[in-house]
Amino acid sequence: MKARQKNISTIHRYLDEAGDTTFFGKGKANIVGQNGVSKCFILGLVKFKEPLQEVRDKVVALQTKVCQDPYFNEVPSIQKKISKGGYYFHATDDVPEVRKLFYDYIKSIDCSFEAVVGRKIMSIYTNKHNGKEAEFYADLLSHLIKNKLNKGGKLILDIASRGNSTKNYNLQTALQKAISRNSRKGKHAATKVVFNVQNHSTEPLLNVSDYFC
Repeated sequence: MKARQKNISTIHRYLDEAGDTTFFGKGKANIVGQNGVSKCFILGLVKFKEPLQEVRDKVVALQTKVCQDPYFNEVPSIQKKISKGGYYFHATDDVPEVRKLFYDYIKSIDCSFEAVVGRKIMSIYTNKHNGKEAEFYADLLSHLIKNKLNKGGKLILDIASRGNSTKNYNLQTALQKAISRNSRKGKHAATKVVFNVQNHSTEPLLNVSDYFC
């Protein structure tokens, strides 16, 4: 008789970022803090404490409301997204009226948010991260997830796509860094971590993560 398999709990967390990972301009010039280049980079994670599909459906309904509202018919950022496959909330692009609409909804959600903030210090970037944006990203991500490895079960990290930074090899590098940092505290990584790289246009819950960031 086969032994019964224990049900493995599966949880989702939704990750996005703010700022950029740019350090160098033309000729390897340091352009951190210059126009259009942030002084820090933020990775944030949202935990929803209510049914995911209900939140997802509500976000989609709000997206549809924005698209169908005649007031927004001439807003370039909205029309551009519609023409490219569908509107989604994005704090950097959205006009103040849309931000107010979505912020008000976010306040009604039972959820929590946490983030890591990396100051873009050139000496650390060149020495520790070998001057590579993907390594900088992986290092920050490892700090964000290092305390989520001990409860067991399966953790699915639904993460906003970001070029080479969210390629599988780089995400696995971040996970190994997180496991290493966790083990230094004498803890065992019992949680199975799965990365699910998504786009804002296809996963509405990432819209919430973006706004928090």
